[in-house]
Amino acid sequence: MEIGSKLKAARAKIGLTQEKVAEELGVSRQSVSNWENNRSYPDIVSVIKMSDLYSISLDELLKEDKKMIEHLDEATNEVKSRKRLSKLIEVGSFLVIWAVSMIAFWAGAGKGSDALIYSILIFYIIMPVSTLTVSLFIGMDKGWNNLKWLMTLFFGLALMLTDMETFGIAWLSAHENEGVTAAAFFSTFRFPLFVIGAAISAVGIGIGTVTRKFREKKQTE
Repeated sequence: MEIGSKLKAARAKIGLTQEKVAEELGVSRQSVSNWENNRSYPDIVSVIKMSDLYSISLDELLKEDKKMIEHLDEATNEVKSRKRLSKLIEVGSFLVIWAVSMIAFWAGAGKGSDALIYSILIFYIIMPVSTLTVSLFIGMDKGWNNLKWLMTLFFGLALMLTDMETFGIAWLSAHENEGVTAAAFFSTFRFPLFVIGAAISAVGIGIGTVTRKFREKKQTE
């Protein structure tokens, strides 16, 4: 028996109308009708809700319906692909900003009288704001799970490397005639910037996580 027939029989058994089921699931009555007549397949969330509503096990609903199982498998793969794309967009957008900052410095924005302006823009505005913003989206993105907190290390490292690969390298280049020692090289890695970047990211991820959980709670009420 296909899942549509099972859903129709289970609904009739407990005496619910399609309108009432649609209201309980948060979908249209037409969607329920399409599912019961095998014109379309419900998503996994709706299947689980109907399993609870009809007091029928998932195994009983899905058993012997290979097309439904294939549909759920395809839907799961699609969700996974979207999650990966979302992560790439979030991290990629930050890396673009970071790369542009590097290019701008070596194109002349960080030299002479412009160095102070560049430093203020990059280290006090652009990098902190972009770190906070992207971290906020990461916190709101459920696909990151607990991995999101490891991203604080990424953002901390990014801020530290921004300084090292601009003013740090420029300083080493200016003193290359004096001989660059290992101590001089490692002095260009300013650890406080790592802490600041990681802290800003943690705040953004924290706010994003709380916002997501608040929205989820409101939806279930």
